[in-house]
Amino acid sequence: MTHIDELRDVIHHLHGAKASHVHSVPVKEVFQGQTVWDGVVEVFDLAGHPKANRIYAWMHDTDNPAKPKRHVTVLHIPPVVSLETAVKAAIVQEHRDRASAN
Repeated sequence: MTHIDELRDVIHHLHGAKASHVHSVPVKEVFQGQTVWDGVVEVFDLAGHPKANRIYAWMHDTDNPAKPKRHVTVLHIPPVVSLETAVKAAIVQEHRDRASAN
């Protein structure tokens, strides 16, 4: 199974919609001169979702042997209107999740 297939399955499981891969886009997010995220965002068209017709997805390794991969999916719903805003939204959410866990 390719990472595209894996992401497609995760999207279907989480969002109940059929995802068709459109393209892969490298994204580098810099904040105050520091790279905070550098990776490839997979763009999918969605069929059967009630609110969005596009979704952005990627995965990355974790330091947790029990769950070695983290899948990230962000629906194209304002204020998320591009893959760049999807990455920013995911970074903000991850920061909030870490803060509330401490």
